[in-house]
Amino acid sequence: MKWYTPLAAAVAFVAACGGPTEEPSEPAAVAPEATAPAEPAGVLNVYSARHYDSDKEMYRKFEEETGIRVRFRESGTAELLEAMKNEGDNSPADVILSSDAGTLYRFMDAGLMQPVDSDVLSERIPEHFRDPEGHWFGLAKRLRVIVYDPDRVQPDQVDEYADLASAAFEGEVCMRSSTNIYNLSLMGELVDRLGEETAAAWARSVVANFARQPQGGDTTQIEAIAAGQCSVALVNHYYWVRMTQGSDTQRNTVEKTMLSFPQQDSWGTHVNVTGAGVAANAPHKEAAIQFIEWLSGEEGQFLLTTETKEIPLVEGAEMPVGLERLPSDFKESVFPLNTLGENQARAQAIYDRAGWN
Repeated sequence: MKWYTPLAAAVAFVAACGGPTEEPSEPAAVAPEATAPAEPAGVLNVYSARHYDSDKEMYRKFEEETGIRVRFRESGTAELLEAMKNEGDNSPADVILSSDAGTLYRFMDAGLMQPVDSDVLSERIPEHFRDPEGHWFGLAKRLRVIVYDPDRVQPDQVDEYADLASAAFEGEVCMRSSTNIYNLSLMGELVDRLGEETAAAWARSVVANFARQPQGGDTTQIEAIAAGQCSVALVNHYYWVRMTQGSDTQRNTVEKTMLSFPQQDSWGTHVNVTGAGVAANAPHKEAAIQFIEWLSGEEGQFLLTTETKEIPLVEGAEMPVGLERLPSDFKESVFPLNTLGENQARAQAIYDRAGWN
């Protein structure tokens, strides 16, 4: 297993970029006896399903402020789950950091997280954004919204998720795979709110409206709409926001589209989280709790969301550049997020029967 540390990466970078090696004109002065580097105040092992450069800065800042040495392992959710299962009681993982409540539920359901009692987290994190028993805590929000072509679609045509099943969009819907956790979690809420029969009928009708077979990620769907291959799709808000801050090509692409926040007249737009929990056999439990609490603070919130363009979950936290493009007063769904995980199998079965591959 390969571990990475932000400080070691910085040292390697400096060494690789060193200056010329000319001989000095005079003998160098003898330096006083070097002081041994301070021992770290502790160690923290992070298993992360995220892959952002800003996360390295996040780890570095935590090290700097606490003296706790951070080691991190980044991989996909499935790979981290399998690794921790194989490691068993000897797993070195202290913190599990992952996107989507559905993936957090998978770790919890596999017995790989332990409950935590933290007054700091209980005070900062709203109740419906954390596991009732403290196995995981949401730290940043993401919204599953409808992206559309404003030249071909009117806003009132896409103000509900149900609209994607309308006959008006025959041959106009682009989607990513049903196995994607974002789509599974959305269906997990729809099943609960609408009932399995209605949710299944919605899935069948959406499939009937596909412009092409599901493919690519959320950014791919935005690009397809801009290219005229379809006119509507589902995306997480931050993919769209990132493109508004990206290259000229990305900005030109995304400006051909707009976002709709569905269900404003009913339960509100589907909301999910990036969150973290303490590993079941964490060898450094106190450091793990300290790190998650730090992520809920001002600096942690900013570094967690500045590159991703997710929405900070803690009230009063600084908003990343680009989020000003979103409406400020949209209604969010208040929904028990563990239910999204509990409903994953039902959600996948519905998609499979509908032919949404």
